Amino acid sequence: MASSDPDRSPRSASTRRRAPLSHVSRAWRAVTSPYYRYRNAAVIHSVRVGLAMLVSILATTGIDLPHGIWASVTLLVVIGGLQHQGNIRKKAAERAIGTLLGAVIGLAVILQANVIGSPALTYVLMSIVAGVCGYYAIGKPAYVALLTAITMYIVAGHGDNLISVGLWRTFNVLVGIVIALAFSFALPLYATYSWRYRLAQNLRESARVYAKIMSGEALDAEAQVQTFLRLGERLVQLRSLMPSVTKETGVPMSTLEDIQRLHRSLLSALEMLSTAALGQTDPAARAAFARAANVDAPEVRAALLAMARALRFAGAKGLRMANTPMVGVPEGEISAVEAASSAGASLDLLGPCWLGQRIAGQVDCLRALLVETEPQWNIERHAAAS
Repeated sequence: MASSDPDRSPRSASTRRRAPLSHVSRAWRAVTSPYYRYRNAAVIHSVRVGLAMLVSILATTGIDLPHGIWASVTLLVVIGGLQHQGNIRKKAAERAIGTLLGAVIGLAVILQANVIGSPALTYVLMSIVAGVCGYYAIGKPAYVALLTAITMYIVAGHGDNLISVGLWRTFNVLVGIVIALAFSFALPLYATYSWRYRLAQNLRESARVYAKIMSGEALDAEAQVQTFLRLGERLVQLRSLMPSVTKETGVPMSTLEDIQRLHRSLLSALEMLSTAALGQTDPAARAAFARAANVDAPEVRAALLAMARALRFAGAKGLRMANTPMVGVPEGEISAVEAASSAGASLDLLGPCWLGQRIAGQVDCLRALLVETEPQWNIERHAAAS
């Protein structure tokens, strides 16, 4: 029996040898995949913080570094709520300034307490510094001001710490910052990925809603409410990501604002169109409504899906479609009436015709902006080039 199939055993053994390598390869691709990191950002960040804390403990307690706990405290302050590379570049400078400033002030407080020896003066001086930091903590340099006050109290206590204690705590604070920054750049989480994937989700979902309206199908009111709640939630999330995206990609904030404005306007027009379609209970009325709103509908849906695909998979080939440009947003009622007339619609359907024309124009403008900025937001291309 064995001699009748001599190749089976070696082939099976080879397959078994390749299986672990295949699993490792798949795991590595998953970990290094931008979309995987986006979907599992919270898990990756929690593992990163945990590993950083372990290194901090080993680096201080393991060699019996005095007051080593402050390295771990600083690490949590620095990296605990920090995920994206765009934040890291800005916060790194702020942390360095705030920590060094707070450490210098803390050491100065200890020195004056040792020289003058007045607890009352020490408390007044520290309170004044805290008040000044509080004043700036509600403005633009909020993080620097807050970290300055925190570091001052870490170093000086209530002014009763010894100079040696203050110096050790200053050193431990710097150790915590170094460890935190080192782990911040491990498996980096880019805000650009979150921005792209959330925008792609909204465009894909918008294409589904738009296609359903254009088909003349009956819409479910509750389902539509939930859909636009999701779309609105992602729209708000995109706003918070924009400052980090502009730092990571170099896309001007004004351009991101234009994209956000078109995105918001597109969702508003689509929601109005959806609400109007819900009022069409008769199948014939729904069909007439869909015909009136059908301004370049196939091209609009194709453009929405092409934008979503390009953002998801980092490419602009699908965006640069050589089809006829879609109609623009009507400038006034006359153009909308003409569009309604050309579509064979009555004046009662002027609204959906105008909305259909508006959506087509907004989609075209949004596509043009994404094509223009693709060399910048396609950071996979940058990584491959480097």
